[in-house]
Amino acid sequence: MDPIKLEHFRNLVSLTVADGKIEEVERVALSKIAYEQGIPLERLNLMLQKANEYVYLIPQNTHEREKQLEQMIELALVDGEFAPAELELITVVSEKLGFSKEELAQMLKQHTGQ
Repeated sequence: MDPIKLEHFRNLVSLTVADGKIEEVERVALSKIAYEQGIPLERLNLMLQKANEYVYLIPQNTHEREKQLEQMIELALVDGEFAPAELELITVVSEKLGFSKEELAQMLKQHTGQ
């Protein structure tokens, strides 16, 4: 298992619990991503159980940072809207990843069409 992919996925899990709960649609989205990334179902279930314990880890290269932020935005929108906590986490994460407010606004616009 690629440790970068695993770290990236763990960050997505931390995003899903940012609003205090994991919706079924978010669980399905995570399951799909886990399957695509080759993460076993048992590992996913364990990660979901420990989701509140995870600390967000920053990717080391620009491409991975951008990819991760894009996936976070897509996952946050999977239930049709940004919960305030999800948007807050995405904003904090984008700053930690070195993106400007303008770059984040552009990414959000691309994903929401607004």
